[in-house]
Amino acid sequence: MAADAAALTTATPLDGGDLVIDATDGVTIGGAKVVTADLVCDNGVIHVIDSVMLP
Repeated sequence: MAADAAALTTATPLDGGDLVIDATDGVTIGGAKVVTADLVCDNGVIHVIDSVMLP
């Protein structure tokens, strides 16, 4: 869940490279701010961000 991701410093997307995770003022991943976290669905979990991320 989101608390697990906030403990990380980077994440690797499908295209390689690294996305920086920053939890100092809310949580941002690759510069996108997490607006709503941990929306549990039947097939997974959704985290709403404030920008578009391309894979």
